[in-house]
Parts: sequence; C-alpha cells; structure tokens
Amino acid sequence: MPKIELDEETVSRLDNLRVEDESYDELVTELINIYEAEELTLFHGGDYSSD
Repeated sequence: MPKIELDEETVSRLDNLRVEDESYDELVTELINIYEAEELTLFHGGDYSSD
C-alpha cells in the first residue's frame, strides 16, 4: 500500500471525523465510498429525459 504524508491541519480534520477506535485506513475508505456514491448520484441524476 502506498504511503502518503499529510500536513498537521489535514490530520486534525481526519481526527475530528474518526469514530471511536476507527483507523485512518477505515476512515479514508469510508470517505472514498461516500465520494463515489455521490459521484454516481450526480452522474445518474441528469439522466432523465422527456422523450
């Protein structure tokens, strides 16, 4: 797995989002899933046509 470096402000923001003993890996995975779900919702939201 690749390693990334985060500045202190980003780590602080992540810490504020963590629930109980949630790992950073779990948190980042959850954030990615939310992003992908919203992206799909936005993509399909414009699929309606009045044919």
